[in-house]
Amino acid sequence: MMAAMGMTMDMPWSASDIFFTFAMWAVMMVGMMAPSVSPMLLLFAAAQSSRGKRGVSLATLTFALGYVAVWTCFSAVATVTQWGLHQAAMLSAAMASSSGRLSGAILIVAGAYQLTPWKNSCLTHCRSPLGFLMTNWRDGTIGAYRMGFRHGAYCLGCCWALMCVLFVVGVMSLIWIAALTGFVLIEKILPAGAIVARVAGAAMIVFGIVAIV
Repeated sequence: MMAAMGMTMDMPWSASDIFFTFAMWAVMMVGMMAPSVSPMLLLFAAAQSSRGKRGVSLATLTFALGYVAVWTCFSAVATVTQWGLHQAAMLSAAMASSSGRLSGAILIVAGAYQLTPWKNSCLTHCRSPLGFLMTNWRDGTIGAYRMGFRHGAYCLGCCWALMCVLFVVGVMSLIWIAALTGFVLIEKILPAGAIVARVAGAAMIVFGIVAIV
């Protein structure tokens, strides 16, 4: 896959390599988050319409742009991280960690974060679109952008550790991308989503320890 993007495992990255990697992460993050943010976007559009606001489509698009801006920033960080791992020769051709210790450390950190109050708080906000709109409503185009950015921040706080797991299973593994997308949706939509998140966190810690040992 890296070869198909014009990248090699044994050569330093060029500016185009960095750009295409960033673009890959940005598109991937938007695609993975789209299913779980859709209920919020639909509810925001309905709220705008019920208030008799003009330009409902523009406001919704602006909200979405604020949301995407957060994940674009994450994509930049992920790109730098991937570049660093490449420079340290710690990535395989499948863009997965080639070190058992690194893989284990990522899984343990991601799993531990799943059990923290920060994760639970962010997940609670993501699981309650109506509550978010009622407590964070802002009028106008700038207000819509700020709301989208704030919701994106909660979503990032909820999911950043899960996205880091891609460095363990393979950044371009379509199967794992689909699996993580489905898991994020389960966390945010299903009634038992919070419990599923904690069970998964405990499982990741166990797998992380196994990977290191």
